[in-house]
Amino acid sequence: MFRKLLVIVLFCSYLLPGCARVVPTWRDEAKSAIIGVYAKGAQKEFPVEYGNALDIYKKGEEFLKEDEVEAADEFFHFSWIKARLLAQELAEVKARRDEEARLKAEAEKRETERLLALKEMERKSALEREELKTRKISEKSKPVKERLLPASHTVKRGETLPQIASKSDVYNDYKLWPLLYRANRDQIRDPKHIWPGQVLRIPRNLSREEIAEARRYAQERPIN
Repeated sequence: MFRKLLVIVLFCSYLLPGCARVVPTWRDEAKSAIIGVYAKGAQKEFPVEYGNALDIYKKGEEFLKEDEVEAADEFFHFSWIKARLLAQELAEVKARRDEEARLKAEAEKRETERLLALKEMERKSALEREELKTRKISEKSKPVKERLLPASHTVKRGETLPQIASKSDVYNDYKLWPLLYRANRDQIRDPKHIWPGQVLRIPRNLSREEIAEARRYAQERPIN
């Protein structure tokens, strides 16, 4: 009787493995969970933990090959738990990095705004200094004195427009040479080159805007 029973068991186990084979419950769940965390980069973020979960899954496969379904399912279940924990840790890492990126972006935005505000303050300060200089020049240029100032200048050998502009009877400021250049464009092609004997007109009764513009032009295009 025992021999007949043994033959039946062997027949079901080898010739008809599907007739009494128990399917592991957690195998597909574990496999899906491991693939999921792999796609999210678990093997890079947590290589040890990921490798451990994968090894446990492989151990389950080994038991399954030996038809030790219950033991295999325990390993599959344990592997699934490991993978789920990895998924939670990956989510926490992503959330932390997203928050760090947000804080960094906000800090960069605040720094950019601060630099822009500082630049604007410097620009306004520069304009105020220019206006102050222009005001001082205007205060020095009284109508009575202007009538006594020459209306032209004859270029001498070696002179340059900044040198002429710096003369006390011209503008007393070398940075105002663009005023001479613009008033004499008919005989000056290049402000770096003027010739002895040229009679240059000297513009008078200048506005603050004209003086400020001449200073900016001289600063942007200096004559060496």
